[in-house]
Amino acid sequence: MTTPITIIGAGLGGLTLARVLHQHGIPATLYEAETSAEARTQGGQLDLHEYNGQLALEAAGLTDEFRAIIHEGGQAVRVLDQHGAVLLDQPDDGTGGRPEVLRGDLRRILLNSLPKEMIQWGHKVTGVRPLGGGRHELAFAVGPTVTTSLLVGADGAWSKVRPLLSDAKPEYVGTSFIETYLYDADQRHPAAAKATGGGSLFAVTAGKGILGHREAHAVLHTYVALTKPQEWITAILASPETAAAQVAAEFSGWAPELTALITDGETALAPRPISALPICHRWDRVPGVTLLGDAAHLMSPFAGEGANLAMFDGAELGKAITAHPHDIEAALAEYEQALFSRSAHFATESDRNHRLIFGDNAPAGLLNLLTGLKSTE
Repeated sequence: MTTPITIIGAGLGGLTLARVLHQHGIPATLYEAETSAEARTQGGQLDLHEYNGQLALEAAGLTDEFRAIIHEGGQAVRVLDQHGAVLLDQPDDGTGGRPEVLRGDLRRILLNSLPKEMIQWGHKVTGVRPLGGGRHELAFAVGPTVTTSLLVGADGAWSKVRPLLSDAKPEYVGTSFIETYLYDADQRHPAAAKATGGGSLFAVTAGKGILGHREAHAVLHTYVALTKPQEWITAILASPETAAAQVAAEFSGWAPELTALITDGETALAPRPISALPICHRWDRVPGVTLLGDAAHLMSPFAGEGANLAMFDGAELGKAITAHPHDIEAALAEYEQALFSRSAHFATESDRNHRLIFGDNAPAGLLNLLTGLKSTE
């Protein structure tokens, strides 16, 4: 089977690209390894930025749907010290420009905007082979091979498409998140809920921190940050019955309302090692193939740009193809030139923020970062 545009990965970036193309009547097929839209949960809240994520949704014609899923009050920010003292308390006054939404809700409105037949679920890519002339053949774990004249890798950090363009591989940045949830927090975990406040919580010292996020329906989503080797994290979490206590021991002497976000967690602790591609990752133009999102510019999450950039990439690529429907190589060259510049900018920012947040003078670096961002909004 031959398809004109093939998108690998039904994440936010791939779906945004598919939506923009669909709006302009340009046929495309999206292949996703997961068996359905409900195959797994989609993570926590995202803040959608005025200068990229929201522009992508506008290009996709989904601004009204986006506004309907905003978590009002979610832009509030609190910074506590390790003893629970409040160092910064910024309420959500509605002027922040980065409203919060659940990733699952955002993905749903994108999925609902596409014809069901546009997405082929249960298609895990096992190999990609160039055929010459800008054409590529894709092999899947299940199903026949597919030949495409334009291949877009929107398949994340460990992209199967990236090796066609680049030898770069993600490397561990030295910090991992360990994730868990508390439910019905206002009633069942009132001290932790009060400490978290109405939006985001940061409590950090050099090399570690407890980060929290209030989500809809009184859910507290916790990310424990530890600067440790990946092997250490893996070993600790290999024993679920003692994992929470061992992770909490890294925060001995911290306020109990903070450590409760670990010890009272109601889901198994899940490791989230943070990896990144080189800051200035780029490639030479290869006919018939390109990348977007984490496949192109995986970076640490400390600038909050990952999902926003993926969606913006998808919208910009869709607009470039629409502008050059009879010269795809011109479209890809135009898209990639801008992609490389913005990727390097935000990857640099993410790397800087990582060092600021968990540096030796923490939490001063975080406070300076947050108050500086506030003053420029």
